[in-house]
Amino acid sequence: MAETSIAEAQSQLTRLIHQAERGEAVHITRRGKPVAVLLSEDEYARLRQGQKQHNFWDLIVEMRSDPAFEPVDWTPEEIESWRDRRPTREFEWPE
Repeated sequence: MAETSIAEAQSQLTRLIHQAERGEAVHITRRGKPVAVLLSEDEYARLRQGQKQHNFWDLIVEMRSDPAFEPVDWTPEEIESWRDRRPTREFEWPE
């Protein structure tokens, strides 16, 4: 595992990219603490392969398909009781 400071990484970027391309992860540090990792594109793709990419609607569909999902049926009165009844603020459009 290679480790380098941000300052060194800035001056040695080409060498570090070649290292990553050969399969060696490069850990980049700030004041001795790890802050980033430089990986090859192949390694990055391999790590991302198992991750699902969802949009908001996909998450709702997934949640509703769960057998444990129970929809909430609120009455209009319950919803109305949560309404903010404070007076609206005055607003002026910028010119």
